[in-house]
Amino acid sequence: MAIRALILDFDGLILDTESPMRTSWLEIFEEYGLVVPGERWASLLGSSADPPEAYELLEEHLGERVDRLALHDRRLSRELQLLESEVVLPGVRELIHDARSGGFGLAVASSSERTWVEGLLEQHDLIEPFDTIVCAEDVAHTKPFPDLFLKALEHLKVQPNETIVFEDSQHGVKAAIAAGIFCVAVPNKVTRCLTFREADLMVSSITDYSLQEYVAAATLAH
Repeated sequence: MAIRALILDFDGLILDTESPMRTSWLEIFEEYGLVVPGERWASLLGSSADPPEAYELLEEHLGERVDRLALHDRRLSRELQLLESEVVLPGVRELIHDARSGGFGLAVASSSERTWVEGLLEQHDLIEPFDTIVCAEDVAHTKPFPDLFLKALEHLKVQPNETIVFEDSQHGVKAAIAAGIFCVAVPNKVTRCLTFREADLMVSSITDYSLQEYVAAATLAH
């Protein structure tokens, strides 16, 4: 069957929100003398915009609970400050443009909340091209469960073997594979330390391949 749709993750794939989040957390960890290896941090990403494991790491280090709400508000304020300088990642606009021009369906499937995803898409003039946006509130389980991708398939009215997913996290890749969808891993600055062995194809940037080449790779895999 022909490829008819693309599903894109948001955080770290369309916009590098993950570097500002990592920096905001590392600054807090440093205050308390906690060192978290890059690979350990990267493995947390993809299932939530505010990974509970980050709080757990700090609490385990301190041996006591922290005020998670106060810590969240403080950290998010810093993340938003850092996020102001971020731009849409290379190749994203071109991929979206080529997909729309070619008649492909387009979706975002994100473990983050809708206000976060849609707000930033609007801010960067990218919300209009997408046929559907599926977020954490829309499913029972976020990535690495396949629910987000299955919901996106339902909205796009396509089958798994008619679709390509673009992901930047291990949780996201596992979710796409669990949904039976050809998955392109596009590691970002934070997740580049991971291996992504489960992905069907791994690239250093979306710009490495044209849309036609991604479609050809997915078609060949099926």
